[in-house]
Amino acid sequence: MKLKEGDVNPALLLLFRLVVWIFNLLSFLPACTLSLISPPEGEVHGSEEERAKRVKAVSVTGLPEGPYRAVKATNGLVTSLQPGVDTLDRMFEYSATKFPKRHCLGTREVISEEDEPQSNGKMFKKVVLGEYRWLSYEDVFTAASQLGRGLTSLGQRPKYNIAIFCETRAEWMISALACFMHNFRLVTLYSTLGGPAVTHGLNETHVTHIITSRELLETKLKHILADVPRLLHIIVVDGASTSWPGFTRGISIHNMTDVQKLGASDENASRERERPLPSDIAVIMYTSGATGIPKGVMIAHSNIIAGITGMANRIPNLCEEDTYIGYLPLAHVLELSAEMVSFSHGCRIGYSSPLTLADQSPKIKEGSKGDASVLQPTLMAAVPEIMDRIYKNVMTKVEAMNAVQRTLFVLAYNYKLEQLAKGRGTPLCDRLVFRKISSLLGGRTRVLLSGGAPLSAATQRFMNVCLCCPVGQGYGLTETCGAGTITELWDYSTGRVGAPLVCCEIKLKDWVEGDYRSTDKPRPRGEVLIGGPNITMGYYQSFTRSQDDFFTDDDGQRWFCTGDIGEFQEDGCLKIIDRKKDLVKLQAGEYVSLGKVEAILKGCPLVDNICVYASSDEAYVIGFVVPNEKQLLALANQYGVRGSWEELCNSKEMEELLLKVITEAALEAQLERFEIPRKIRLSPEPWTPDKGLVTDAFKLKRVELKRHYLEDIERMYGGK
Repeated sequence: MKLKEGDVNPALLLLFRLVVWIFNLLSFLPACTLSLISPPEGEVHGSEEERAKRVKAVSVTGLPEGPYRAVKATNGLVTSLQPGVDTLDRMFEYSATKFPKRHCLGTREVISEEDEPQSNGKMFKKVVLGEYRWLSYEDVFTAASQLGRGLTSLGQRPKYNIAIFCETRAEWMISALACFMHNFRLVTLYSTLGGPAVTHGLNETHVTHIITSRELLETKLKHILADVPRLLHIIVVDGASTSWPGFTRGISIHNMTDVQKLGASDENASRERERPLPSDIAVIMYTSGATGIPKGVMIAHSNIIAGITGMANRIPNLCEEDTYIGYLPLAHVLELSAEMVSFSHGCRIGYSSPLTLADQSPKIKEGSKGDASVLQPTLMAAVPEIMDRIYKNVMTKVEAMNAVQRTLFVLAYNYKLEQLAKGRGTPLCDRLVFRKISSLLGGRTRVLLSGGAPLSAATQRFMNVCLCCPVGQGYGLTETCGAGTITELWDYSTGRVGAPLVCCEIKLKDWVEGDYRSTDKPRPRGEVLIGGPNITMGYYQSFTRSQDDFFTDDDGQRWFCTGDIGEFQEDGCLKIIDRKKDLVKLQAGEYVSLGKVEAILKGCPLVDNICVYASSDEAYVIGFVVPNEKQLLALANQYGVRGSWEELCNSKEMEELLLKVITEAALEAQLERFEIPRKIRLSPEPWTPDKGLVTDAFKLKRVELKRHYLEDIERMYGGK
């Protein structure tokens, strides 16, 4: 996993080692003194090998299939953070009472906006942003309470559905808290969903009230109103318009501030609210439809409370001094859960977006600061797609360094990697070499949680080393409230997702067709089943589907069948090794794990994204690749291939050149020959959620990708 050092100048290598030796000598006595002090709770000294042997979860039955529980939860699963705090409204009320004046939700002030012409002739909006403006916990509680009462006066009733179709922002969360306080069932829809998916979600849940932004109202919602006959009220979170031309169906459109004023009136302020019970539905969360039509997962208050309890337990020293940066879709269970964990401990949340996150983000005007630089968060959640992007961008810059700079970087990287394996820090390297890279995320990040998809070992190691903070890889699904496992943050091993959280237990179910059994040696394997109070109530209006994926055991505990194949290791940590739906049997009988191949090939610098495809009627694998523009242009220049970006991506010669690079990377990663794509198709356009080819968490939508590339599939398999 080391970077290649190449031909290192012996004098430079000697100088580097000498500086490190002197620093270690000077810091020896302080380190010895500190070692006599007990480590903070949740931390363990010693080498990676020693820590890996410490048991983190055990099979409570002694059987290889489990169920496995965290060592802290062997006597019983944990359901809440504090006694009596068993619903989301009580959780936020508890924090608002304990931390009334502390910062809660922050939004950056927009100083200016301007359109900037791009090289392709298109215009792109650039912004200059100011400081964060903060609402306190007390402010947010009041705003949510008033909004909830205002919605009640507009006819929204307890235990009836209300939708949020909006980008991640403070108003989204205030609206959600209003719904939790007044026992409205919150229907969440991704802001990137297309018209048919939004229509399906609104009609299936019989929504009469929807909360949205001005942009989404004018660009998406406006065009489907005729297809949503039950909709009566639209609440717009931004803008001060009092008239909305073009809406003729008798729908009332309100500004959020006006609804809050209505809720604060004497008539409504004294109105009693109906508090939810732990068993009441808090959220109907529509997935982004990776395998077809979006389905709504019914999540009770008690499910989310249990899930965030398990997550919070795995984050050391979580407290009101922490700052979380929110930029992932709040309609996704990872972001919603992360922000609820932050609320439960009095943290502050500053809002951002993928387009304004860093100084180099596409919407930030050159010379001005991105959100992370200004906010300097200590906590952050990310999906692997974003971390892969950071990794490749930094490595591209490393390659562009002069020989001395590049050698120093590689020496420092490999040295730190060795020290991490021994459980040691590298403050000198962090300060002199990696400080600039860690400043990409503000420079104060102490916990980075990855979820939503598997994180490659190369990217995880890179983030551990260069961002100077531990990267915890988590595993969970919407159906489990995002909770399942999270690696302990001092565990720098890769490829694993950690032990079960204290709120749930995991067992393995034999999958004979794929030849995975709990009796396998040296480790038990099988389909991952998660059980506990965080398991949701099933799919909305889909009893048959719920019966297929959920079940309740003889003790009354609910379980969810994930479809993922896992392997429990000696220390009780889980490793996801396959997925039932991603396993394809080729014509000759070999099984190919599409997800495994994709995860490995995405580590290739020339690959920004890849979808591997295989048909059981064929003898080989093919692939669709979004190439890295800078790397592909360099490859084309190296071999004298000329043309525009689109022409290069449609070039047979470039396909063959990139396929050769991919094949070499696959063989180096020890993939079998039959697992390696034999033919590929290059895509000049990136796959984004708006194009409908990936979800908001950047998971591949295989059905849509197959439809999109159907002609190419026929060509690559037809030998044309």
